[in-house]
Amino acid sequence: MIIPIIFAFTAGLLVILSRQVNGRLSLSTSPLISSFWNHIVGFVFLSLVGLVIGGLIPPNIGEIPWWVFFGGPIGVIFVAAGSWLITRIGAINSTLLVISGQMVSGVLFDWARGIPVTLWASALGIVLIIAGMALTQRKR
Repeated sequence: MIIPIIFAFTAGLLVILSRQVNGRLSLSTSPLISSFWNHIVGFVFLSLVGLVIGGLIPPNIGEIPWWVFFGGPIGVIFVAAGSWLITRIGAINSTLLVISGQMVSGVLFDWARGIPVTLWASALGIVLIIAGMALTQRKR
């Protein structure tokens, strides 16, 4: 269990680093341009990795439902929104609000899939995240 925990924590560090870099680019350009370059450079990097590792096109591609490929456009919206948000409300607020949204959607998707959800605990977690954000807003 320790490897997935370390991997998830590292991914979280990289997400906010990516948001900071893209946010800085969006200050010099725009969130749309920042998102564009994020995805172009990411595509080139992923393509190079894919050429080395192989297997980018699954052998059963014809059997995969068309709608599962909408993760890409959703990711584009997420990246552009992050580039826009981080320059306006800061890294802490952006991160906490994104986590709150992820908690809500995570609970809904688990519930829809029939995975047991402790609704009160999840709701409390969301409230605590938002309360944490509110506490960071206090003026001294």
